[in-house]
Amino acid sequence: VGGGGLIAGMAAYIKYLRPEIKVIGVEPEDSNCLQAAMKAGKRVVLDEVGIFADGVAVKQIGKYPWEICKDHVDEVITVSTDEICAAIKDVFEDTRSIAEPAGALGVAGIKKYIEREKVEGENLIATLSGANMNFDRLRYISERTEVGEKREAILAVTIPEKPGAFKTFINALHKRSITEFNYRYADATNATIFVGIQIAAGGHGREDLVQDLRESGYSVVDLTDSDLAKQHIRHMVGGHAPTITNEKVFQFEFPERPGALLKFLMSLGTRWNISMFHYRNHGAAYSRVLLGAQVDDDEVQDFEKMLDKVGFRYDNMTDNEAYQLFLGQGNARSS
Repeated sequence: VGGGGLIAGMAAYIKYLRPEIKVIGVEPEDSNCLQAAMKAGKRVVLDEVGIFADGVAVKQIGKYPWEICKDHVDEVITVSTDEICAAIKDVFEDTRSIAEPAGALGVAGIKKYIEREKVEGENLIATLSGANMNFDRLRYISERTEVGEKREAILAVTIPEKPGAFKTFINALHKRSITEFNYRYADATNATIFVGIQIAAGGHGREDLVQDLRESGYSVVDLTDSDLAKQHIRHMVGGHAPTITNEKVFQFEFPERPGALLKFLMSLGTRWNISMFHYRNHGAAYSRVLLGAQVDDDEVQDFEKMLDKVGFRYDNMTDNEAYQLFLGQGNARSS
């Protein structure tokens, strides 16, 4: 629902022919002008509207559509940005067509209605209109889809800052798949990692995951519903580590298949302390990991032998200018 013209016309026609059919409007949570009007019993003007679903970014329902909607629309459901992104993916996987955010609102609303009402054996129809998609927006949509489908939990977990801590943490996951792993050395005692973990569709298992980790002795903060974490923090974990010594940095490439990252982490052993780790599953055939480890100069050869045994392609990035400028000890020279 935007200005209300489409739903008003459909509702008037449907209720004339089949008054028993429910007509349900769907709006973004931050652009819910029809829902606000129905609650107030009159047209209202929203203070501001979100622009992700810009095709329905309307502050006030239309005058004439409102006169029809107030009598013929049964209810209005609101959906989040993540739920809209998940609906865009559903439409694509079913039809190989890409809907714009406003166009996928109906599908997002149906999914939410089914989950709320535990619907089975009913005929549900979504009106899908609009494919005015900006290509650059697809990256954002794909990033938010897993959370929108409730297939990914985003957690901040505190682990001991010592060799072998990563391996112990992986064991505590009980073979759950990792979708994202961000960490940078900051304290000699504890480390806080930003981790994404795959869970069952619908969010089932999220509470069990958090409970398992806490029972294993970890401090856990669930960030799955945090927009700040999903939009910004995940990209900003890191910075200079002036107290870290003998850090060597490597970039790895390995096939993106189930268990590949777990195999990689388990193969690192406990001899060297990991000081930095960055991984994100983007659905490509190959993924890349950026790894930092504290390795004395006289142990570099042993460390690289261990990496060779792991079996994945890697490059030494210790002298890389971007690393030195933003993650190392800040001693890179300007060219």
